[in-house]
Amino acid sequence: MRSVHELPKAHLHLHFTGSMRHSTLLELAERDGIRLPPALTEDWPPQLVATDEKGWFRFQRLYDVARSVLRTEGDVRRLVLEAAEDDVADGAVWTEIQVDPSGYGARFGGITAFTDLVLDAVRDASRRTGLEMAVVVAANRTRHPLDARTLARLAAQYADRGVVGFGLSNDERRGTTSEFAHAFSIAERAGLALVPHGGELLGPWHVQQCLTHLHPTRLGHGVRSVEDPAVLDEVVGRGVALEVCPTSNVALGVYDTIEEVPVRELVAAGADVALGADDPLLFGSRLAGQYAVLRAAQDLTDAELATLAAMSVRRSHAPEPLRTATLDRIDDWLSAPEEVS
Repeated sequence: MRSVHELPKAHLHLHFTGSMRHSTLLELAERDGIRLPPALTEDWPPQLVATDEKGWFRFQRLYDVARSVLRTEGDVRRLVLEAAEDDVADGAVWTEIQVDPSGYGARFGGITAFTDLVLDAVRDASRRTGLEMAVVVAANRTRHPLDARTLARLAAQYADRGVVGFGLSNDERRGTTSEFAHAFSIAERAGLALVPHGGELLGPWHVQQCLTHLHPTRLGHGVRSVEDPAVLDEVVGRGVALEVCPTSNVALGVYDTIEEVPVRELVAAGADVALGADDPLLFGSRLAGQYAVLRAAQDLTDAELATLAAMSVRRSHAPEPLRTATLDRIDDWLSAPEEVS
C-alpha cells in the first residue's frame, strides 16, 4: 500500500481552535493555571456523541475551554504554524482554515484586529512551511443572524486578501437557516465561496434548506444527503462539493462506525467529496488519518483514495498552477510502485 501521508491533497474542512495540538493545549493551560476537564487530559480524545442537546453542550464546553487557552498573539501564531506543519506532514499542499472572529474579538482588540492577526499568522506559516493557505470566515448559527451579516461584511473586505470563503458553523439544530440568507448574499456578491455546515446532525431536509437559502459551493459534511435520492441529485446537479469528516461523524454519533460513513455512495452518485479532519483536537485524528481509516474500514483502494485527493484539490480555492501541479503529483503517487511491508 502507498503511504497516505505522501498522497498530495487539499484540506478544506479544518476549524481554527480545533486544529490545536493536544500537547499545545496542555502546555498553554499549564502556563496560565487553567484547569482542564478530564476529557481533555487523561480521557483524551474525549467520548463526545452530540446527537442530543446534552451531548452537543459537552462538545461545545470542551471547545470553549480549548479556545480559552489562546491568550496572546504568540499563541495564535503558534496554533497556525503547528496546524500548517501537521498538514504538511499529512501531505497537504493547500489548507483552508475556518475561523469565527467573534469568538476571539473581545480578547484581541475586536474582530477586525483578530482577523488581521490570523491572516498575518497564515502568511507567516505559509512562508515557513511551504504550505499554501487561506482563511474561511465562519459565522456562528447559535448567534443572531445580524452577527452573521457583520462577519460576512468583514469577510468581504478581505476577499482577495487571504479570505476565500464564508461559512456557518456550530449546532445545525439551532437557529433558522433561512435567516442567514442575507449574510450569504453579502458574501456571494463579494465573490467568496459559500461553505455552510449542514446535513450532519440533521437529515437531508436540512441539506435542502441550505441549498435553497444559502446557495453553497461546498457543504460542510452533507453526508446525510445520501438518505434522500432527490436531495442528493440536487447536490450533484448544482455541483456542490461535500466536505466529509469520517472520524468526527463517528465521534459525534452520526454513524456508529467508520464503515457506515457513505463516502462510496456519495461518490457513486456523482458528488465531489473532500475529506477533512474537522477538529483534530477533539476527534484525535488529522487529515491523513481520514484517508487511513477509510482504507482500513471500507477497503478503499489506492485509486479511490487518489480520486478523493484529486476532488479535494479541484474543489479547493488554490491557485490554478498549484492545482494543476498537484493533480500531476497525485497521478505520480498512484503510478509509483506499492510499498512492500
